[in-house]
Amino acid sequence: MKTPWGEPALTRFPEDPRDRLRAWDASDEYLLRYVAAERVPLDGSVVVLGDRWGALVTALAAHRPVQITDSWLAQEATRANLARAGVEPGSVRLLTTQDPPPGRIDVLLVRVPKSLALLEDQLLRLAPAVHAGTVVVGTGMVKEIHTSTLQLFERILGPTRTSLAEKKARLIFCTPDPALERPASPWPYVYTLPDGIGPASRGTVVNHAGVFCADRLDIGTRFLLRHLPEGRGGRVVDLGCGNGVVGTSVALADPGAEVLFVDESFQAVASAEATYKANGVPGQAEFRVGDGLAGVPSGSVDLVLNNPPFHSHQATTDATAWRMFTGARRALRPGGELWVVGNRHLGYHVKLRKLFGNSRLVASDPKFVVLKAVKR
Repeated sequence: MKTPWGEPALTRFPEDPRDRLRAWDASDEYLLRYVAAERVPLDGSVVVLGDRWGALVTALAAHRPVQITDSWLAQEATRANLARAGVEPGSVRLLTTQDPPPGRIDVLLVRVPKSLALLEDQLLRLAPAVHAGTVVVGTGMVKEIHTSTLQLFERILGPTRTSLAEKKARLIFCTPDPALERPASPWPYVYTLPDGIGPASRGTVVNHAGVFCADRLDIGTRFLLRHLPEGRGGRVVDLGCGNGVVGTSVALADPGAEVLFVDESFQAVASAEATYKANGVPGQAEFRVGDGLAGVPSGSVDLVLNNPPFHSHQATTDATAWRMFTGARRALRPGGELWVVGNRHLGYHVKLRKLFGNSRLVASDPKFVVLKAVKR
C-alpha cells in the first residue's frame, strides 16, 4: 500500500496465497493522504477505530497510535503487518471494543464499520475522551456511508460533513462539541426469546452492539434451534457463536454437556457469556475469542454446531465457512458430528461431502437447510 509514510506490505489473517482480497482499500488510502496533506498533528493521543487489517496503524506506527477493533482476526493481521514493517513491539497499543478506552483522544480516525450499532456503541464509549480540539476524521467506501452514519457522528460528537468522493471512497469530518448532550447507550440490548424453539424458549438473550441480528433472533438460528440434536452431551462447540443462544440451548437441554463458545468477535463472545449467565445454566462452559477451532486439540470434540457467515466486510466469500468446516473435521472425534444451518443456495452439502465424505439433510424449509456430517 502506497502511503505518505512509506509502502508497507500488508496481508489479511490468516494468510492464504489463494486469497486475492487486499488488506486495505481506497478509503484507507484516502484517509492517510488527507492526514498527511492537512498536516493533522499526530504528536498527541492518536486513536484508530475499526482498522480492518491494521493498514492505518501500520502506516502511522511512528506516532504510536492506539487501535480499537472488535475483530480478533484484524488484531492478528495488525500484529503480523507491524512485525513485517519492522515496527518495535509495543509501539502500537492494540485494544478490543470491550477494553476500557483511552482517557484522552487528540486525533480520532474512524474506519466506518458495517454495523451502525457498533459505530454508535463505540462513539458513545469514546466521546468522554474527545475534547474541543480533537481532530475527528472518518473514512469508508461511498456505499458504506449513509445519512444515518453522519447523523450518529452529529448526535454523539458534534457537527458533521462529508468530503467529495475519490475512487468511490469518502471522508467524514466531525467537529466535537463538548457541550453536546449525548444520549444514553442502549447497549447491550436484552430481549426474551419466543416460544417454540426448544429448551431456550422464553429464555434471555444479551446482545452487545455489532453482533448479528442484535435486536431479534435471526431466522437461520431460529430454524436450527428447532432441529438441534438431542441427548448428545459430551464436548460441544458453538462455532461462530454470536450471542450464544445455540450453545446455551444445548446446555439447558443437557447440563452435563461441556460447551465451548467461540467467535472471532470480542463483542460476540461477551454476548455469549452474558446470555449463558442470564439463563442460569448449571453446566460447564468456556468462552474463547479466536480463529474458529484453531487451538482446540484434534479429536477432542463430540459435536460442532455452526451457522457460518458468508460475508467478510463487503466481500461475499465462502472462505470463512470452509475454514470452519475444515477446523471442525480436525477437532471432532471419530463418530463426532458437525451440524450446519445455511441458506439453501449456498450449497454447503457439496463442501461437507468433499471434506467428510458424507452429508445428510436433517431439515429444510424454502429458505434454509440443516445438514449433518459425521467424521468417520
